[in-house]
Amino acid sequence: MNDEVEKAAAAARQKLPRSIWALGFVSLFMDISSEMIHALLPVFLVTVLGASTVTVGIIEGIGEATASISKLFSGWLSDRLGARKALTVIGYGLGALSKPLFAVAPTATWILFARFSDRVGKGIRGAPRDALVGDLAPPGLRGAAYGLRQSLDTVGAFAGPLLAMALMASFADDFRLVFWLAVIPAAIAVAILVIGVREPARHRQERAPRFPLRRKELGALGGLFWGVVAVGTVLTLARFSEAFLILRAEDKGLPLALIPMVLIVMSVVYAASAYPFGALSDKADKRIILLGGFGVLIVSDMVLAVAADLWTVMAGVALWGLHMGMTQGLLATLVAETAPAPSRGSAFGVYHLVTGIALLAASLVAGILWEWIGPSATFVGGAAFTAIGLAGMLALGQWRKR
Repeated sequence: MNDEVEKAAAAARQKLPRSIWALGFVSLFMDISSEMIHALLPVFLVTVLGASTVTVGIIEGIGEATASISKLFSGWLSDRLGARKALTVIGYGLGALSKPLFAVAPTATWILFARFSDRVGKGIRGAPRDALVGDLAPPGLRGAAYGLRQSLDTVGAFAGPLLAMALMASFADDFRLVFWLAVIPAAIAVAILVIGVREPARHRQERAPRFPLRRKELGALGGLFWGVVAVGTVLTLARFSEAFLILRAEDKGLPLALIPMVLIVMSVVYAASAYPFGALSDKADKRIILLGGFGVLIVSDMVLAVAADLWTVMAGVALWGLHMGMTQGLLATLVAETAPAPSRGSAFGVYHLVTGIALLAASLVAGILWEWIGPSATFVGGAAFTAIGLAGMLALGQWRKR
């Protein structure tokens, strides 16, 4: 009888907490909202507002860099206050409030402002939410917890484009109406967060408010953490905005009403692979999985570079989704595991800041290569940088197994 009780208790301990599931569904609904807009935004900018691909790259890069800078401060603040949920609610709330700005935008400059506002919200919520997952997850299930949240997030990332595609077909390619309707799932996300997530008790760090970037604290994050930051930065430099996947598909003849299919294909593969690879990382060598993710990105870039038809483009997009599933949840897990628990929010903030700056640079270079040389050059450049990153990872030597 005692053995049965112990087995039941062990099984119970292996279940992910309800709040992690709730955070996953928050991500799902907010991503439905965001991707209803994001799946159409590059084409809306180019065909409706007359923007160039360089402008698209700048808007995407600035937006993501803004989110990353915001994550630094919000993560640090969540460590100091000992309350991650409040900042997460503020961030998701701001993201929801920014959606109508896309619907009324008359110029690319307005879109830049809307994207900036939306990404500030993402930045405020990102690091506290990721740290909250680490606080909630049982130590032996962190990979599964981050993989689950990433999978549900990515279900939203393909449900949003699917919904956008159906609405575009139903309402005669009315971009602005789709943008207005994107407000609804954003509001649902905020409601689930407020009602369904319970934060574990934590002790506030009693220190005077000040700027978070101090050398002593950065050094205290440890060499393993900075190794993760280095790997994530290299991978981000090689992986520019998905807006260029959308433009590549349109370049090969994908109709406007079907443009969201690009993110649907990518996100289906991403969602299907993120949780399995996250769970696998709890048992296997994380370094091998990351190396595999680098290799898949190289293949994806080369397929997209040489694509002669739409089917080949979609194959490259699917491979892009696979590399995301292999790497993004795993990198979040490594940040949570290598950073000291009291500074986990700050660690995620630093990680997102550095990788966000890398994404800004990558998206700008991708837009310039596309404009000056051609679409193939964008993807060949991505493959070349990924290969450099792969070589760098191999040079790092044996990673400690987790």
